[in-house]
Amino acid sequence: MTKTLFASPAWPTVPVEGEDAVYPVHRVFCVGRNYAAHAAEMGVEVDREAPFYFTKSALTILPTGETYPYPPGTENFHYEMEFVVAIGKPAFRVPVDQALDAVYGYATGLDMTRRDLQLAARAKQRPWDLGKDVEGSAVIASLTKAAAFGPVGDQRIQLTVDGELRQDARLSDLIWSVAELVSDLSKYYHLAPGDLIYTGTPAGVGAVVPGDVIRGTIDGLAPVELTVGQPE
Repeated sequence: MTKTLFASPAWPTVPVEGEDAVYPVHRVFCVGRNYAAHAAEMGVEVDREAPFYFTKSALTILPTGETYPYPPGTENFHYEMEFVVAIGKPAFRVPVDQALDAVYGYATGLDMTRRDLQLAARAKQRPWDLGKDVEGSAVIASLTKAAAFGPVGDQRIQLTVDGELRQDARLSDLIWSVAELVSDLSKYYHLAPGDLIYTGTPAGVGAVVPGDVIRGTIDGLAPVELTVGQPE
């Protein structure tokens, strides 16, 4: 076996409802501006010609229920509640009408964002990495298998901070459907088991501070929770 120069972390994993085995995460794709109301609150127009994406390292995955320190380099740390898709079969250049065959399951997730850094980068037409690819920022609850969840329709997606409702929408508000996203991404990547797609956030995003407790729910899925800790 090849020796490594230092200890290398294992792939992060996500529990699966009703299973002893866990789902290893290899890649995290995120969809930008997939709810019209959120695009409007961010002062941008929806690109209806095609979805667009950014990525996070798999090592940003954080299990639900954790307390995570307020990240460095920001004074405007935002929550974004998201519906997460887990790929279960290889998919490359799949048509929309076959794309759901590649889906293993779904989960609730949080795309935590250093908003001030994201907006500064956007203003200079630079990549969003400092704002988005943040340690511990891809929070996720346990997966529910696609068959158990059923068709994606008008399930309610909500987020509260310290019990106060901040985001409230329906999955039917998604501009690009799950099938359309999987099909489109498969034009550019060989999608495979271990790939997650965070499908975008509804309107109502906002800042949190140390001590805040974030809780997100989607009908039919396990909730996701995060407590914002003190900065290190």
